[in-house]
Amino acid sequence: MADLTGVTWRKSSRSQGANNCVEVAVTTNTIGVRDTKDRAAGYFTATGSQWSAFLDAVKTSRFD
Repeated sequence: MADLTGVTWRKSSRSQGANNCVEVAVTTNTIGVRDTKDRAAGYFTATGSQWSAFLDAVKTSRFD
């Protein structure tokens, strides 16, 4: 897993400050995702192409 120490984590402005969503960090080679309810639990990482494939699957309801 990539070391994301010191990266900037972002979450949607639509969350309105709530802690019930995910945060995303983007580096040159890695996308990191973590849960705002338990940031200490860690994060998972994906390459840019893996992240794009995941987002495409979400947008086309393949996980419903």
